[in-house]
Amino acid sequence: MKTICMIATIGLVFFSCQNSKEKEIQAAKQATLDSMKVVAEKQRVIDSMQTEMDKQEALNEKKEVTVINQTTTTAEPKRKKWSNTAKGAVIGAGVGAVTGAIISKKKGEGAIIGGVAGAGVGAGTGAIIDDSKK
Repeated sequence: MKTICMIATIGLVFFSCQNSKEKEIQAAKQATLDSMKVVAEKQRVIDSMQTEMDKQEALNEKKEVTVINQTTTTAEPKRKKWSNTAKGAVIGAGVGAVTGAIISKKKGEGAIIGGVAGAGVGAGTGAIIDDSKK
């Protein structure tokens, strides 16, 4: 009796192992098929987009443009004016540099410090004027 039970148990184990391998193979096949379907769907969308783009290009080519004796004059482009902030910074830097050079005993250092301080004050004043004009 032990022998029969042992043979039956071995047979069941062998049979169950075979069945799980088949299930794994089937799952792998299904995964492959699914991924192929996804790729095919993406390609279908790309193809439809390409078709629509071709239609749009065909429509654009069909439109005719008629040009009637057009004379073009080249006017000088308007020069962009300086903002008040930029003007204030430049004027402040100049006045500050001159004042710093006159007041300071070390002319170079005084001019640099005065120029930087003047530029800051001038830019701030110009920005306030710009804001008030808006």
